[in-house]
Amino acid sequence: MGTAETLPGGAARRRAVIASTVGTTIEWYDFFLYNTAASLIFPALFFPKQAAFTGILLSFGTQFVGFAARPVGAAIFGHYGDRIGRKATLIATLLLMGIATALIGVLPTYGSIGYAAPILLTLLRIAQGVGVGGEWGGSVLLSMEWGSVRRRGFWASWPQLGVPLGLILSTGVFRLLTDWTGDSFDHWGWRIPFLLSAVLVGVGLYVRLRVMESPEFAAVAEAGTVVRRPLVDVIRTEWQKIIGSAFVRLSEQAPFYLFTSFVLTYGTKQLGLGRDGILDDILIAATAGLICVPLFGHLSDRFGRRRVYGAGIVLVAVFAFPYFGLLNSKESGLILFAIVVSLIFHGIQYGPQAALIAEGFGTNLRYSGAGLGYQLASVIAGGPAPLIATRILQKTGSSTGISWYIIGCCVLAFAALVLMPRAVQEPLKTPV
Repeated sequence: MGTAETLPGGAARRRAVIASTVGTTIEWYDFFLYNTAASLIFPALFFPKQAAFTGILLSFGTQFVGFAARPVGAAIFGHYGDRIGRKATLIATLLLMGIATALIGVLPTYGSIGYAAPILLTLLRIAQGVGVGGEWGGSVLLSMEWGSVRRRGFWASWPQLGVPLGLILSTGVFRLLTDWTGDSFDHWGWRIPFLLSAVLVGVGLYVRLRVMESPEFAAVAEAGTVVRRPLVDVIRTEWQKIIGSAFVRLSEQAPFYLFTSFVLTYGTKQLGLGRDGILDDILIAATAGLICVPLFGHLSDRFGRRRVYGAGIVLVAVFAFPYFGLLNSKESGLILFAIVVSLIFHGIQYGPQAALIAEGFGTNLRYSGAGLGYQLASVIAGGPAPLIATRILQKTGSSTGISWYIIGCCVLAFAALVLMPRAVQEPLKTPV
């Protein structure tokens, strides 16, 4: 096999796509692992002195700080990604995420060190957020910029597979260890999935160290048009695109964390369902995402990003009330149907989303602009969504307000989609 420098275009492209997808899978495994734990076990381990709903809110609060840190990671790593390249930056994000996750696996709980435990947990969650915040832009661009121009939606969708793959891995490991360790899971078994991150990061580093820099960034570097202050410049000149990218994600990201994280709390606390059954349903639904994400990325190349994405927004809004109606039936088949359909509708948006956002920025500002716009949604959508839903449920005892919340997110996202600028047209060095 040739070295990275001698690989033919097709082989180098495949290696870039694999490196992007494997790396994002590991990062999202780490991030989603925390979400599952925050829903099911962290309230008792790190906030045992609080009332039930208060403990859940505090646990989701530590989850939220990870979302709040994601734009910081996008800003830091986006700056360097546009300055020194995609590859080196992606190695740094992978290391940061892996180390933070493994440290959560050895963190003492409230029973051992008191209030220091939730404080340390919060700091490690912030480190996770910074890592995953810098990851998305680089991985998507490495894949998209190696892909052909006419199939950008398809190629950019492959790193997006890291979400369903990471969800499958994290939920699957959580589910297996629940069975394997039994009553000991809440004592020490929960640590094993976090410690496994160290092994996965080793695999990810091996793959990423062997990949070549993206040809589009290499062309920018060769032409001497690398921007000295990309973060400052993109905020100054492209701030409308950044804000639009954040708001267009409201209909995708906020519902996603209700469908995969809050549903665990709603199902176990409100409906009295077993957590194992819900975890199994999420696993099945995430598997459907392995087909939906690249499929709708491909369809966006044929029918347009906006049409496909807009269809996804409408479907999520229409499904907001039926989703909770199906859950409230407490019938296992209907619950499975609700969770699977919810993630299919999410995939309709998530498949074309990477290209939709990234194409709005020129190559020399793309890592900073796309990454910042994508991750700012974490502050207004993904991060607060479980907190808002939990608060609505606590106040009303009903899912009605949560459904209206989902519809509100969809209305704002559709408006942002309509106002979103068209893709930047520039000479490209990638194959067509």
